[in-house]
Amino acid sequence: MASGSEDTRDPSDPADPADPAQSSGARTRGRPRNADADIAILTATRALLAERGWPDLTIAEVASRAGVAKTTLYRRWPGKADLVVDAMAELFSHLEVLDRGSMLQDALATVGQYVELLQLPETQAALLALSAEADRDPSLRAKVIGKVIDPQRHLVYEAWERACARGEVEGETDIDLIFDMICGTLVHRILIKGQPVDEDYLTRFVSVVLAGLAQLRLSGGI
Repeated sequence: MASGSEDTRDPSDPADPADPAQSSGARTRGRPRNADADIAILTATRALLAERGWPDLTIAEVASRAGVAKTTLYRRWPGKADLVVDAMAELFSHLEVLDRGSMLQDALATVGQYVELLQLPETQAALLALSAEADRDPSLRAKVIGKVIDPQRHLVYEAWERACARGEVEGETDIDLIFDMICGTLVHRILIKGQPVDEDYLTRFVSVVLAGLAQLRLSGGI
């Protein structure tokens, strides 16, 4: 996978005395990672993706924006693609199943969060680029699935379990199918077609998904 010239460590890059990971007390094997530095790096990565796009995103500029040495990034991420995967994983990690009192309102609120993330310029640049890169690199595809996609799938499990606890639904369901319907439709509309998802579209879409679940239950499909 070609990740650009910035994906090769620069051995001449000097240590950054202000970087906590460069301090003498942090040079021992197994030193803890600096959470603040990680957040700064991932935030800078997303901001530069929005500003520059994938082709012009460089490790050097991310390091400069985050206020750390390039060596700090290279110790943690072997290349640009790995860095962007973690930047997206951190962003999507803030998604949660919101409790609004009913399955419909929970779904509207939770899927609405996902829509907001998909409509961010940095999210669109990252997902489109990672999709292209992962097509040529199976190991990168596995990282995208494991770090970005699968954690979102668990939200559907949690939402279903909450609806079951309320007595709105019962039994098991095809979580993978529901997940693919939600993500596939929204990614297609926002990233491929370039069209927004407003409140009206979101309400109609979620209503159709839930109606489909009800039909599956009636037909014995769940």
